[in-house]
Amino acid sequence: MNIPSNVFVCSHPLIQHKLSILRDKNTQSSLFRTLLDELSACLLYEATRDLRLKDYSVETPLMKTTAKKLDENIMLCPILRAGLGMSQGALKIIPNASVGFLGFVRDEKSLKVDFYFQKLPNDAKHRSAIVLDPMFATGTTALEACKFLKQQGIKKLKFVCILASLKGLQAFEAVHNDIEVFTACVDKDLNDKGYIIPGLGDAGDRIFDTEDK
Repeated sequence: MNIPSNVFVCSHPLIQHKLSILRDKNTQSSLFRTLLDELSACLLYEATRDLRLKDYSVETPLMKTTAKKLDENIMLCPILRAGLGMSQGALKIIPNASVGFLGFVRDEKSLKVDFYFQKLPNDAKHRSAIVLDPMFATGTTALEACKFLKQQGIKKLKFVCILASLKGLQAFEAVHNDIEVFTACVDKDLNDKGYIIPGLGDAGDRIFDTEDK
């Protein structure tokens, strides 16, 4: 599989184990949410390896020493609605991050997306942005989300997803090859409805228990 060079597949055994349970159609929404939360935290570790640090003085119970702390302001950008399922796991890793929201709705026939909502921090252009969306399918939503954020003056962007399609990643690289994508797995195909296959179904429906029974 010819995975684009800006894509990083996180193959840690625990990540792959949790992903296999997410894929299972019999996994209930409560467990699905828990695993998504855990996977989001794991992937955030990988995506934030290059965050800047600075020295600062701290006093331990024994003496003063020099330690490290983040020297970068972060904005997490979950894409509504499924991205909300990743936001708590991400905030556990970066509790001081700001959160900006991006809303997209996809036409199930044309597979085109409409951008209907955004709410970013006032200082968004001075922050590094990490976009969150469980499924990176056709790549259209990711393309539009990152295009919008770049237009807001945001210079450093990353994209974190649980599962991606090869086709979507290739389309994204053609436009945003400067943005790194972190994912647990890349599936090769999409069906005629734009769903990743084998995939794990509709992440939003499984998170919020809105699937047709």
